[in-house]
Amino acid sequence: MSLLRILAAILLLTGMSLTTISSARAEIVEGRDYTTLSHPQPADEKSIEVIEFFWYGCPHCYELHPRIKAWLKRMPGDVSFRYVPAVFRANWIPGAKTFYALEALGVSDKLHDKVYDAIHRDKIDLTKDEILFDWIAKQGVDRQKFIDAYNSFAVQNQVTRVTRMSKDYALTGVPAVVVDGKYLTSGRMGSTPEDTIRTMEELIEKVRKERKK
Repeated sequence: MSLLRILAAILLLTGMSLTTISSARAEIVEGRDYTTLSHPQPADEKSIEVIEFFWYGCPHCYELHPRIKAWLKRMPGDVSFRYVPAVFRANWIPGAKTFYALEALGVSDKLHDKVYDAIHRDKIDLTKDEILFDWIAKQGVDRQKFIDAYNSFAVQNQVTRVTRMSKDYALTGVPAVVVDGKYLTSGRMGSTPEDTIRTMEELIEKVRKERKK
């Protein structure tokens, strides 16, 4: 066999090996990339529901957030998405109340990212009420209206609901992404935020195929 043929054979074999490795990496594996909830939760039947459970104080959530935002711009039409603030401990409650107070005032789109930045980039402790209220006022939101929403019965009900959801979805940490109320992947299971997004997309496709059956 000529040297050229040997080199061609080596390149062919190498190419096949790389293709095989690439394919293997593309396949998500239960127990490694995601888990199936032992008690699936109700989900939207008209679309494939995706929920991201987060905590504003979580650095991994902060890292994942811009990837989630980029993905939302190309989210498929048969998919719906919502953020849910998880509550594991008492010091997570201010974050959940902040999220729902902002939502109640219609300024979530404007301030959701800024809350993350204030905590992680600017090192502001928004778990303390007075610091939070002052910061909110600096963002152009009426301070008293925010305080009223933050302490409202409606927001407290939302916090009670998401505290229960954190248990019902068997969360062990955040960020956690749940697809169709039954498949869960988290930052701990993926080595990078990109891995979490890829796994989420694969789970959406998995649900899509299951629904066709």
